[in-house]
Amino acid sequence: MKIQYFPDTDTVYVELNNDPVFETKDLDENTVIDVDARGNLVGITIEHAKERADITNFVFQQVTTPVAA
Repeated sequence: MKIQYFPDTDTVYVELNNDPVFETKDLDENTVIDVDARGNLVGITIEHAKERADITNFVFQQVTTPVAA
């Protein structure tokens, strides 16, 4: 996964994998999703990121599940 912020356009792109994009679909006027040929999510574009998300406080947290005894 890769997250990119483009300050010149105030856009965030979340790339979930590097599969080829088959189609781009509008979720709303400021959010689009990219899907592969099987309809699986490849990426998400978020326009006007500063007003729609707290991009100045980005935190990555990997959550592990406990191993059952």
